[in-house]
Amino acid sequence: MAVPGPPNVAARAAERRGYGVPTEQHDRRGRPTTDRDGAGGTTLVERRQRPRWRQRLSTTLDLIRANPTGRVTLKIFIAIAGALVVTIGIALIPLPGPGWLLVIAGLGIWAVEFHWARRLLGFTRRHVHNWTQWVKDRSLAVRFVLGSVGLVFVGSVVWLSLKYSFGIDVVAEALHYLATH
Repeated sequence: MAVPGPPNVAARAAERRGYGVPTEQHDRRGRPTTDRDGAGGTTLVERRQRPRWRQRLSTTLDLIRANPTGRVTLKIFIAIAGALVVTIGIALIPLPGPGWLLVIAGLGIWAVEFHWARRLLGFTRRHVHNWTQWVKDRSLAVRFVLGSVGLVFVGSVVWLSLKYSFGIDVVAEALHYLATH
């Protein structure tokens, strides 16, 4: 016999502590799920089981969100952590390295708690996926040109960063070296 109430362990624990927990189940997009069996048949493909670490993380977050103080504290912590990662990523964008990757990671941190960040992260994923598919569908010559343009851009950013940040003009030094040797 099934235990009445929310199926989530964290939600049941929160109810025992006296906190109100919504019993409606949601899918990945936050929409309430429907009973597919009663609406015209069963689904052929069952949804893949989430990894155990994600289930534990989800349970922990549900427990934290069940407490009003925990919910506010979690929002503040997620906001600060995401802002820190995004700020570091934005600072690293002009330099070669993981600037954009850190910005997207910070957006992923914010997406844990903020709906606008979840939507923006989905938008970013879709466009990056579409861009990579577009590049894969092009000929080798077009991919070579795109890669060359990317390398020239990164090289010029490194050159300008070194020149204006540290006063080192790599091009002038290289030309001086070639002229004297």
